[in-house]
Amino acid sequence: MEMMMRMVMNEGGDDDHGEKRFGLLLAARDSEYVKKMYGGYLNVFVEAFGEEGERWDLFRVVEGEFPELEDLSKYDGFVILDSMAKKVLGICFGHQVISRALGGKVGKSHSGWDLGIRKVNIVKDLPPLMTKLLLDEDEDGNNNQMIMPIISSFSIIECHQDEVLEVPIGANVIGYSEKTGVEMFMLESHILGIQGHPEYTIDILNNLIDRLLIDQFIQEDLAENAKNMLERTEPDRKCLVKICRKFLKGR
Repeated sequence: MEMMMRMVMNEGGDDDHGEKRFGLLLAARDSEYVKKMYGGYLNVFVEAFGEEGERWDLFRVVEGEFPELEDLSKYDGFVILDSMAKKVLGICFGHQVISRALGGKVGKSHSGWDLGIRKVNIVKDLPPLMTKLLLDEDEDGNNNQMIMPIISSFSIIECHQDEVLEVPIGANVIGYSEKTGVEMFMLESHILGIQGHPEYTIDILNNLIDRLLIDQFIQEDLAENAKNMLERTEPDRKCLVKICRKFLKGR
């Protein structure tokens, strides 16, 4: 297990050391680019979702590394990339894995790869917690529902050819796009799945497109269209990171 520690500790945290603790279950290997530019995917996630006074542990599940069963109670939440009273945030492949594990249906997208930046629309009838998470904020960080609107859509980086076709029983579809019917879902108040990559930056996706092209997973026209899209459109990364932080940390 690899660990990243923040030196400033929060007082009054949930464990004996007064710090929040989160785990990243990594179902993909660090690319050479991400290792060179960011030091690994753990740093990408901590930069996006982490705050001072927290501990983030990395488990390389792709290599058979998992948290010990007796240690699960020590964590405030988990992020799963490429358990269930704890907060669980599934991203991309993690979004699909959670759905399949809980009885949903996952399969190949009928329209092929989704690669680039996609506009995701939010459904009208939202669970109360999701309404709170999607409240827009003013410059002071206030999100009073009486005066601030609920976010109706956002743009997110996408890189997948599989998708959730049916959510598990009891889950709510939160977002959809013209290409993917389940872009986001929530089950009760502790499981959130996101098909896109809220943590990705444009440079990470550009490098990933290059690797997919070199390895012949995609054709040149798809790569070119995706890169052209990145020049015209920006993902709503700041907004998405706030949503994920609020979900994981109960704000």
